[in-house]
Amino acid sequence: MMDGGMDIAFFGPGPLSVCRNGASAYYRGIICALHERGHSITFYEPGTTAGQGHLARNRIGSRSNGQEWASVLVYPPNEEGARRAIKMAQEADILIKISCGGDRPIGPTDSPHMEGMRAPKRLQPLDRLDTWLEEAVLTARKDGARAVFWDVDAPATLERLRQNGKDPFMRLVPGYDYIFTYGGGTPVIKGYRELGAKSCVPIYNALDPLVHYPAPCDKRFHADMSFLGNRIPSREARMEEFYLRPARMLKHKSFVLGGTGWEGKAKPPNVRYVGDVRPCDQNAFNCSAKTALDVCWGRAALAGCMPSARIFEAAGAGACIITDPLDGIELFFEPGREILTAKDGEEVAEILASLSPDDAREIGQAALSKVLAQHTYAHRAAQFEMVFG
Repeated sequence: MMDGGMDIAFFGPGPLSVCRNGASAYYRGIICALHERGHSITFYEPGTTAGQGHLARNRIGSRSNGQEWASVLVYPPNEEGARRAIKMAQEADILIKISCGGDRPIGPTDSPHMEGMRAPKRLQPLDRLDTWLEEAVLTARKDGARAVFWDVDAPATLERLRQNGKDPFMRLVPGYDYIFTYGGGTPVIKGYRELGAKSCVPIYNALDPLVHYPAPCDKRFHADMSFLGNRIPSREARMEEFYLRPARMLKHKSFVLGGTGWEGKAKPPNVRYVGDVRPCDQNAFNCSAKTALDVCWGRAALAGCMPSARIFEAAGAGACIITDPLDGIELFFEPGREILTAKDGEEVAEILASLSPDDAREIGQAALSKVLAQHTYAHRAAQFEMVFG
């Protein structure tokens, strides 16, 4: 931990916005870890209705010791409310603007963090507020404070800026001290540097070991391979290739499918659909099958190094993970020893046909050891501190 804790102000859809922003677990993991390392966190979040005429403060308690780990201040979703929030945050050591304020999507409808949401057809009031905040965070900081833009869908942002050189955010990029991104690797770093960013730092998904951990096996989820994911258009083709195709090829193997929306999907007889898997059952789901499948989908499949939250969650449960050969996966897990990779459904079938239960357990335990040693949110919080020296 640093010698003195920092006062950090976040602006964006906050930890309370689970239904509006699927990246909330990512925020929560990092923010809780920063708190545990001695930093003070305030999240400034726009309310959902124009009728909210006051600033409402909420406290969020730590899961480990009951202590408060963040203060969430909800302000009226208009410029007047945002100005008051900015004024309250002016003394912070670090001001962070998170991409996707209010209800503005963080990219096209296939974004991995906005399942089921549709992009608005025209600029909405909260879009304009978000644009205003992107500049206000820069101008509000006190002398010596740093301003950060934290982009949870950098490929979409970069694509948007390349297509529209007059985008208001284009001229703001060089003004931020740091651009943090939700993964992306070298392509994203290069893209932001070409736009004049002073520094671009990917901060990846990670494991929260208080939430995801090995659990006793549950016979409801016994299978040779499991897959957990809600049904959305951008996921369907890859689910067909990497999950259903191996199931059809290996009629003597068993498969378990979790997630919402798959009721009407044609499935072979050896696929058992269990519907929505509650958070309290997800650890058992991850470690009860011999293997757990995770594949990139949508833009993430094309955007460079963007490991999903599910890879770390499944590794935290000690699962033997099969994934497509994600660019940069070796930065997180050693293929063949800590994770298995397959380029298509045929290779998935080959793995399942030859993998013994003992080998699967060994790979799962190696993944668990690696993620605990190098890829928890405590590690990401330490990386955050190193950036600021």
